[in-house]
Amino acid sequence: MAGAVSGRLGRQGGAHHKFDATGEAVWVRFTLITVAVLFLTLFLFVPLASVFYEALRKGVETYWEALVEPDALSAIELTLTVAAIAVPLNLVFGVAAAWAIAKFEFPGKSLLTTFVDLPFSVSPVISGLIYVMLFGANGWFGPFLEAHGIRVIFTVAGLVIATIFVTLPFVARELIPLMQEQGTDEEEAAVLLGASGWQTFFRVTLPNIKWGLLYGAILCNARAMGEFGAVSVVSGHIRGATNTMPLHVEILYNEYQYAAAFSVASLLLLVALATLVARRIIEHRVHVEPTTSPAADVDLAAIPGGIAP
Repeated sequence: MAGAVSGRLGRQGGAHHKFDATGEAVWVRFTLITVAVLFLTLFLFVPLASVFYEALRKGVETYWEALVEPDALSAIELTLTVAAIAVPLNLVFGVAAAWAIAKFEFPGKSLLTTFVDLPFSVSPVISGLIYVMLFGANGWFGPFLEAHGIRVIFTVAGLVIATIFVTLPFVARELIPLMQEQGTDEEEAAVLLGASGWQTFFRVTLPNIKWGLLYGAILCNARAMGEFGAVSVVSGHIRGATNTMPLHVEILYNEYQYAAAFSVASLLLLVALATLVARRIIEHRVHVEPTTSPAADVDLAAIPGGIAP
């Protein structure tokens, strides 16, 4: 009897309204949404808007002059150069580490996974100090490098090394869970059909991870361009030589050149906004893209020793 009554109630309720999983009153949901919006407005939207306001407060001409000033152009060029070197290297490492961790079993696997996450738990300033201790004039390898005419600290090489360290986990951490979820069935099938390791990677593994790889690269690039702590320690703050955009913003602000500081900062903010847009586009493509396995599209007849369908 009770089951019949509950069944009728369930059908009647379903006919009139959709079941609310939370069961909270309307005023509770409204309060929570209002608090969230106010918090985001106060701590996110207002500060972001203030950057553009301060950058353009003295006019577009002043804004443009701050961006084309020689030291600013040097900082922009150096930031792009460091990111252009660090991101591809982290792509190579991230794919290799994710492939090894997700597809193979070997001694020390858990230790490798821990080391991949290490930059997340170490302060960027500390990582910069580590490289000064290693490659500085009085560091472990500094005298040897100086004797051979090699300088790392206070050069572009130091900036690249420090940036690689702080951005190391981004690509690997995006790919590891994705590749673990996909398993090894498709790679094993390709190997059984005669594919080599490189053929298996480029024709099976890479198509499966392309969106995750692009997503990780975008996040890695955004962090590389916005990194401050580690590069601040190893750069030496040399105008026109080792100052990246974040460091240049700090110098301008300390010199009370507020309009110029916010002008350069607005470029970094635009990079962040572009990263969010790209992230949203990638997430949309992942959801709408057909889930057919790329392994099914592999031209098996083109694989040496493969079996033609």
